[in-house]
Amino acid sequence: MSIWIKEDSKILVQGITGKQGTFHATKMAEYGTHVVGGVTPGKGGMNLDLGAYEVPIWNTMKEAITNSSADASVIYVPPRFAANAIIEAADAFYEVRGEGVIVCITEGIPTLDMIKASAHVANIEGVRLIGPNCPGIITPGKNGGCKIGIMPGHIHSKGRIGIVSKSGTLTYEAVAQTMSIDEGQTTCVGIGGDPVNGTGFIDCLSAFENDSDTVAVVMIGEIGGTAEEEAAEWVSKNMTKPVVGFVAGMTAPPGKRMGHAGAIISGGKGTAKEKVSAMESAGISCANDPSEIGKVLLKALENAGLR
Repeated sequence: MSIWIKEDSKILVQGITGKQGTFHATKMAEYGTHVVGGVTPGKGGMNLDLGAYEVPIWNTMKEAITNSSADASVIYVPPRFAANAIIEAADAFYEVRGEGVIVCITEGIPTLDMIKASAHVANIEGVRLIGPNCPGIITPGKNGGCKIGIMPGHIHSKGRIGIVSKSGTLTYEAVAQTMSIDEGQTTCVGIGGDPVNGTGFIDCLSAFENDSDTVAVVMIGEIGGTAEEEAAEWVSKNMTKPVVGFVAGMTAPPGKRMGHAGAIISGGKGTAKEKVSAMESAGISCANDPSEIGKVLLKALENAGLR
């Protein structure tokens, strides 16, 4: 089992003929992801060599989904066009399939554009947006799996731990930490750290709670906003599986942005200390350093009788 993305999911790449789109589509295909085609307006009818195989290119998402039976897309489109690409994908998935997953990797999308795009997707039942400004989502398999995004596939392994993170780099560290205690992952989701995005912590935690193969979750947060505190409250009321947490930015001074656009402490709110306190009060075991995540996870698994 996994959440949202299965090993045999069929993926379209929006912006596949651009440098980043071609590079990462090729890496996705190498990993074993079923890339079924791409979308670049004006280049419909062409084929693109991904090394492992060639894929067709269509002009529109509606045409691409209709002809490929794709159930997910990944967006490598420049910032000024990315919000429209999200909206086009959402409308096409709903019209053709009634559902779909959209992963937006693009960084630097104007905030007003994302407010419009995220609100549009939120009003379409059955369509999920992950990102923007995120590494993507991966469901490891026994031989490859489904990798939608920019994460290095080879560091992942099929297992029973779910991972959700605001930080791309710390997602990879969380993966390494699960591997250090001989655990693999069901699904890893990088939700991104922009102030306006699609899928959040609670969406992921709820999905992992309902996934029979996930026995525990690692949640990586960072300074800024209140998403971690809200997730902690949700965990205290709804989660039956162990959750291990880490919050980046413990030493960040007020008013200092660190990394993501949403990672800024304002008015004394959104500090790492506040977030850790809320998480620990909710029963989430928190690591003080990324290198301790594995040790804290192992103890949480042992306390739950899972090791």
